Amino acid sequence: MSTTRLFKRILLGREMASSELEHTLLPKVLALPVFSSDPLSSNAYATQEILLVLAMVGSSALSLVLPISLAVAFLLGTVVISYRQTVRAYPSGGGAYIVAHENLGTYPGLLAAAALLIDYILTVSVSITAGVDAITSAAPGLTDRKIPIAIGFIVFVTLMNLRGTKESGTLFAIPTYGFVISIYALLVTGLVKCVGGCPLAESAGTHLEPHHALTLFLILKAFSAGTTALTGVEAISNGVPAFRYPQSRNAATTLTVMGVMSISMFVGITWLANKTQVVYTEESTRTVVAQISHAVFSGGFMFYVLQTMTAGILILAANTAYQDFPRLISILAQDRFMPRQFVNRGDRLVFSNGIVILAVLASALVVIFDANLNKLIQLYLVGVFISFTLSQAGMVLHWKRSGEPGSGHRMLINGFGASITGLVFFIVVTTKFLTGAWIVVSMIPLVILLMRSIDRHYRDVGQQLANPARRPLDRRAGHHSMVILVRGVDAATSRAVGYARSARPRELTAISLSEEDAAGFEQLAPEIPLTILDGSGRPAERIKAHIERRRKDLPPEEFFSLLVPEMLEGKGLWEIVRRPAVHRLKASFLGERSVQVIDVPAMQGDPEVAHEPARNHVVVLVSGVHNATLQALEYAETLGPADLRALSFGLDPTSTERLAEEWLSNKLLVPLEIHDSPFRDIGRSLADYIQQFEADGRQRVVTVILPEFIVRKRRHNLLHGQTALLVKRHLLFERGVVVASVPYHLAD
Repeated sequence: MSTTRLFKRILLGREMASSELEHTLLPKVLALPVFSSDPLSSNAYATQEILLVLAMVGSSALSLVLPISLAVAFLLGTVVISYRQTVRAYPSGGGAYIVAHENLGTYPGLLAAAALLIDYILTVSVSITAGVDAITSAAPGLTDRKIPIAIGFIVFVTLMNLRGTKESGTLFAIPTYGFVISIYALLVTGLVKCVGGCPLAESAGTHLEPHHALTLFLILKAFSAGTTALTGVEAISNGVPAFRYPQSRNAATTLTVMGVMSISMFVGITWLANKTQVVYTEESTRTVVAQISHAVFSGGFMFYVLQTMTAGILILAANTAYQDFPRLISILAQDRFMPRQFVNRGDRLVFSNGIVILAVLASALVVIFDANLNKLIQLYLVGVFISFTLSQAGMVLHWKRSGEPGSGHRMLINGFGASITGLVFFIVVTTKFLTGAWIVVSMIPLVILLMRSIDRHYRDVGQQLANPARRPLDRRAGHHSMVILVRGVDAATSRAVGYARSARPRELTAISLSEEDAAGFEQLAPEIPLTILDGSGRPAERIKAHIERRRKDLPPEEFFSLLVPEMLEGKGLWEIVRRPAVHRLKASFLGERSVQVIDVPAMQGDPEVAHEPARNHVVVLVSGVHNATLQALEYAETLGPADLRALSFGLDPTSTERLAEEWLSNKLLVPLEIHDSPFRDIGRSLADYIQQFEADGRQRVVTVILPEFIVRKRRHNLLHGQTALLVKRHLLFERGVVVASVPYHLAD
């Protein structure tokens, strides 16, 4: 095992096969902390946000905190009941994007998706920042180090999620249930103490100068601030596939338990805040929950327990976003609205790419907003209520079309939920627009534009790959010319000469940049003419100029291959890193139209004899039946293979079945083999597959042909998985294996 893989195993744990996915499904007791840590943790700051707004009116307005909280609790109950309908209707995961896209159309679906993606990023940054605030409430000396502490916690939560859903759920269950137990202990103790007269918070009696008059607008602003208690409620509906069977029933039960806990804790904390006369402003050093617990527990042991559990759940509340952001972005990638790489599961069967990008974006927000919760919270909730409203509106149409028994009753529930959340969305945008909501409102259309642009690119690529005018010609052996790049006469050059001879090209020549290679190459292959490329300029440009002149003299149906011998001194990543020039050279030729690159490696100590291999087993790696695949198959025919086969690794059952059907319907004569890649690593699976040929580089070689899409714009490279690059890295050190890149150039 390489050092890199060993470090990865230590950090993330052993690799998990795709067949183990069912073993990662969550029981309800673990699903609750995994998907509900965000809404449960919101109770740590929801009441605080209401008091912060009411403080602008003066001390007399603080008594309104309880009725406003009851209104928020009613809204929370309405949303929970509405999402229970969604969970039962969409057992495969009924997130707002899926519901809106299926029932309302493409753009409402993209609007819901954009709002949710932004909301999940904010969830991580807000939750982590709130957790750090809880820590600094107990240890004020750490206030100046909030940003590095927050980034450190983001890295920690990221690593835990990369280790797998079940593992992170087990770890995060401790602070989640610890927080719930601590809050209920606080509520019970506070209720008992209040029978004989409630203890007063340290801020009780603080005089607040009114800066604004009490208006309906300020009351609505306080209400919208309190709706932070609803963040993350939709997470369970997005994550239904992660539950154990029966998934819908377990998800609905977990949603109900979460709703009961959230409402009771939120109302209880607000009641105690009112009774202990907590006053909270931006200058306050302790949070509202910290002030309540300090008063109720008299600053004793339980105060520090509650602060520890509060910090823990606030930091780990980000886990809700870590579950749903990667899942949502993978669904968008399947629908071609996000890069395809987000579909891939990592070593631990989680969507690793989505987890990493979420961590990067959330960290950027923490730095930009200086880990200031009051600034970050202003961006919150816009996306939440957009997704709430669109999801419930989509469910109304779903029940209307379904005609199921009881659909009328369910339609009324979701209709009422859509109306209420739509009204709250209007309130949130109106009251928070100037203080930060405008940023989210502006970003959502940009994200939608990005997703539509990605979709257009994938559609265009699909059309070009299926374009009948670009269907490859019927080329066979003889329609192929080769040129060998000589960079010293060694074992690699000898192997390239032997390989080229076995392919029987119509024309075989060699080129070199140095006169010193002439004598040695003349002795190695006297029948192959060698051209010394004179002149100045970079080597790659001189080689390209020569190839361009040669290519013009050849018929358009002719393949033209550049053989690049590569002498390896060892194996491993360092061998690749220490020789960047040769890799840049090979990559640069992929951009040249009508030129294929064949990489012929040899290890130090191999014999310097141009031995012509007796058998050349040619394997074409395919992912679909399209023009690029057909071109690669024709290229393979011109190499004079002893046997030729197409190979695909089934990462997705649906795509694999579709590939097999298309292969049969196109009546392709080359046999197609479909193999499993249990750990979703095509490069390693391919290396294991070719072991059966027992290639030695002299008597037997294996040629792996890689069809590669070449895009005109560099930014479009981000939309393609670079599978060929990963495969080349794995095969570079396989004895007797030659890799040929057959580029298919895409227009703008």
